[in-house]
Amino acid sequence: MKIDRLLGITIYLLNNKKTSAKILSDKFEVSIRTIQRDIETLCQAGIPVASSVGVDGGYEILDSFKMNRQIAGENDYAYIISALQGLASAYKSQSTAATLEKVKAVLRKDKRDLNIILDFNTLSENKNINEKLKLLENIIAEKYSVSFEYTNADNITTIKEVEPIALTYRWYSWYLLGYSLKKEDYRLYKILRMMNLKKTNSRILRKHESAHILLEKNEAKDIRKYIDIKLFGKCEIKMKAIEYLNGHIEAEYKNGDFIMNLHVPENEQFWLGTILSFGNLAKIIEPEQLKRKLCARCDEILNLYK
Repeated sequence: MKIDRLLGITIYLLNNKKTSAKILSDKFEVSIRTIQRDIETLCQAGIPVASSVGVDGGYEILDSFKMNRQIAGENDYAYIISALQGLASAYKSQSTAATLEKVKAVLRKDKRDLNIILDFNTLSENKNINEKLKLLENIIAEKYSVSFEYTNADNITTIKEVEPIALTYRWYSWYLLGYSLKKEDYRLYKILRMMNLKKTNSRILRKHESAHILLEKNEAKDIRKYIDIKLFGKCEIKMKAIEYLNGHIEAEYKNGDFIMNLHVPENEQFWLGTILSFGNLAKIIEPEQLKRKLCARCDEILNLYK
């Protein structure tokens, strides 16, 4: 419907600033001429849309324009509340709690519940994480660089100086997205591995892209070395293997036993620990060098108890 498209264009321009007619045309799947007519309609309705021509031309809504909260319906606010409650379960912050209360005030109590609940509380890390999150949140807002001791997955500790950009919760843990001053590149740092976190006296003068764009680029340039594994598993561990190893089941036997193919980062420990936890219910078929590595690890464990 045209009214939905007009609202969508208005919200898109508010969120993205200057945008070309071509981008709007692709976004809303209509012709450029239709977009031009829609912009005229918005102007006639009193929405201050400015247009400019040239290479950097496009449409933008003046900063003085504010939308009435009524453009969002009850269901929209219910989704916002659900998302904020999920964030609050993973990050105990007064700002998050205050925002949640403000949004809750928009809806009647009987309209706030969705059948979708986000609860990361069971995955929350130790209490020190919350203190580091609050400190980093403040430093990011103040635009200062940070320094910290960082211990990587190989248990090597180094001093890092980073321009912090954003906090992100993924893979069951909190991470800092930052620009490494030494590497001159963007990195993800697991907050649990940080020690002696401090704000430096260096202001951030560099202009960074948005955190969402940087995270997408970071994922696209994954430089970790991967290996392919063929695993035999007994039927008792099938669902756990699917859940924790995220592999592809190549074959399944009548008794429920299965063959699974995995493509995993070679130096990550999670998948290896998971396979070890299966005990005699799982066996690596290939590669041969990984079988030897696993046997050596088992021998080391046995030697501890001799």
